[in-house]
Amino acid sequence: MAAPLTSPVETPDVDLDADGVPDADRPWMTIVHNDPVNLMNYVTWVFQKLFGYSKEKAEKLMLDVHHKGRAIVSSGARERMEHDASRLHAYGLWATVSRS
Repeated sequence: MAAPLTSPVETPDVDLDADGVPDADRPWMTIVHNDPVNLMNYVTWVFQKLFGYSKEKAEKLMLDVHHKGRAIVSSGARERMEHDASRLHAYGLWATVSRS
């Protein structure tokens, strides 16, 4: 009896993060950074307007920005996070996009 013929299987190179999670599976995030210009109630209002957050959630995020220097306000696909950062910039907030 002859051995079955098999073909080698190529596996794509997958970059893993420190936890062993493939980079493609790690979501992107939009981060708002503290600045000396915008008032806290304005930042809260922007979060409510752009993301539809409740006043309580928007205030919590604003306080994170104020006390911790930054807050993650959204996460998901890179293109969407870049869009969110662009919208935040239009309101005068300092926002960046990063991988989680």
